[in-house]
Amino acid sequence: MAAPHAVVAVEEGSSGGGGEGLIPPGSSTAADARRPQFGTRFLTDPRQVFQHNAWDNVEWSEEQEASAKKKVSENNQPLPPEKQEEYDSRANEYWNDFYTIHENRFFKDRHWLFTEFPELAPQCGRSRERSGGVVDVDGDFPGSSATCRVLEVGCGVGNTVFPILKTNNDPGLFVYCCDFSSTAVELVKTNPEYDPERCFAFVHDLSDVEADYPVPDGTLDVIVLIFVLSALHPDKMQASISRLARLLKPGGVMLLRDYGRYDMAQLRFKKGRCLSENFYVRGDGTRVYFFTQDELHELFAEAGLEKVQNLVDRRLQVNRGKQLTMYRVWIQCKYRRAPVEPPEEQD
Repeated sequence: MAAPHAVVAVEEGSSGGGGEGLIPPGSSTAADARRPQFGTRFLTDPRQVFQHNAWDNVEWSEEQEASAKKKVSENNQPLPPEKQEEYDSRANEYWNDFYTIHENRFFKDRHWLFTEFPELAPQCGRSRERSGGVVDVDGDFPGSSATCRVLEVGCGVGNTVFPILKTNNDPGLFVYCCDFSSTAVELVKTNPEYDPERCFAFVHDLSDVEADYPVPDGTLDVIVLIFVLSALHPDKMQASISRLARLLKPGGVMLLRDYGRYDMAQLRFKKGRCLSENFYVRGDGTRVYFFTQDELHELFAEAGLEKVQNLVDRRLQVNRGKQLTMYRVWIQCKYRRAPVEPPEEQD
């Protein structure tokens, strides 16, 4: 297959910045309706497709969706159990190799974050305070005196963490970031922008629900998962999300952006790369799952979180030089822990 991570580099970089501010047809929640219309480039004349690098909210035809389903079905021939076990047991090795090869040259900083996730902007602690999320914190741990605590899981080399630290100047902000790969975490720590007074990077296996986090339960305002849950084995996703949910304050939110079903990356996989239904291994040994909205909703709801947003972002990206079109499908979610209800006043 084509270099599997090349499509990730597109998705994380330019051409509109990863689907900023799109309101999909049929959105019904108030949160969706309030989204800023950053992406407003709609393709109304197919003859104009190569006039721009990307088009927003591209509707799929019935024929296109049927073709995608057929392609996935044809390639749905899982590898033998022993090969699947090899990719699971050596997952850490494959991700370390990936970051050793690419270091910090692969992904682009995600500056679209603050359009899609204003919860990461300055004064996030104050907004959480209004939602009833103030809790007393016992013990001494990194960031224990902070008024706003953000954790990014699967931080890679810091393409989310460093934009947050540069953009959010809230003096009460403290950012935690972790990754499965010790190589990636070391690259974060040696980055000249890493400030241990405002940030704490650590190695952590999201799927190991018995492993401790450096913060107590009920102390985080925001948890960010950007293209990371899809790297876990599907059998480990529910326990991992449920464990993360315990870290949230009342009113705290979990923010996710990940691969949607029939994304171009899924359709590019050839036979011999399928691990299980909609779960694949790339040429470099790293793995990826492609979600539906319902699957993600079930994961968050089972963890006791309330839906704020769950939408599909369909984008048509264009390589004008090669006259190629690339259909991307991402899912974006916001789920929160219920805020503390104020006590009723006595007569």
